[in-house]
Amino acid sequence: MEQKYYRWMLAPALLLLTAFIYVPVIRGGIMAFQNYNLFDMNDLHFIGFQNFVSVITDKNINFYQILWNTVVWLFGSLFFQFVLGFGLALLLRKPFLGRGIFTAFVFYGWALSGFAIGLTWSWLFNGQFGLINDMLMRVGILNSPIGFLSNPNLAMISVIIPNIWYGVPFFGIMLLAALQSVPNELYEAATLDGAGGIRKFVSVTVPYVKPTIVSSILLRTMWIVNFPDIIYAMTNGGPVNKTNILATQMINKVFKEYDYGQGAAFGLIIMVLLFVYAIIYLRLTEKGGGENL
Repeated sequence: MEQKYYRWMLAPALLLLTAFIYVPVIRGGIMAFQNYNLFDMNDLHFIGFQNFVSVITDKNINFYQILWNTVVWLFGSLFFQFVLGFGLALLLRKPFLGRGIFTAFVFYGWALSGFAIGLTWSWLFNGQFGLINDMLMRVGILNSPIGFLSNPNLAMISVIIPNIWYGVPFFGIMLLAALQSVPNELYEAATLDGAGGIRKFVSVTVPYVKPTIVSSILLRTMWIVNFPDIIYAMTNGGPVNKTNILATQMINKVFKEYDYGQGAAFGLIIMVLLFVYAIIYLRLTEKGGGENL
């Protein structure tokens, strides 16, 4: 009787997951193998892998450049988000006057819209009246304004910086929660053994919070790859595709070219790449001692 009760309690959640996640994913997967263009709805038919061939060999864009942009966008953002977030969590671990207010202000950025963040930072990086140009000129670093978002060599760095700012609170929240669960007895025992601060961090802190590190990095990886909001608001993938990633190109295919088939193909490529990455990542972390995840 109890089992039936639990099944009925889970039924609404499973129904919602099926309706809003599983069905759209399956429908999108099917669409990736169809000729599905809103300009030609009368010619809807199965075309096999033609959409994938078309997006890879598209003369208007360089698919491999977009793939490389995605890798740079991911790891350039993820590395600094994790390092700064971990540092933030370590600083907030010990109580101090006003810690609650400071923590609220720091973590507030995580609640903001990615598109709104992109619009704000696009103003900061503006080549004519942006605040960053003004500050750099006032301190003598620049003699004249720089078009950060219009310069192909600076555009990717310029969109990664706000993404780092946006992602630091996530790692801060996750790792702070993990750090607060580390028993003080472990640090006391390490002190009795003559361990210093660095030794305690390496031998006590990191091993204890490693499951949280592994899971948070995996989650953040998936979110960054599927997070085109900042790029779309700041550069729209330009200049000359220097900030165009798989997710932004997927949006372009759907909302600019109205080619749902090729847009779904980009979505399926992203899904497969993330699936392969997750398998490799979890295998490597398990070999490295993350089996307690």
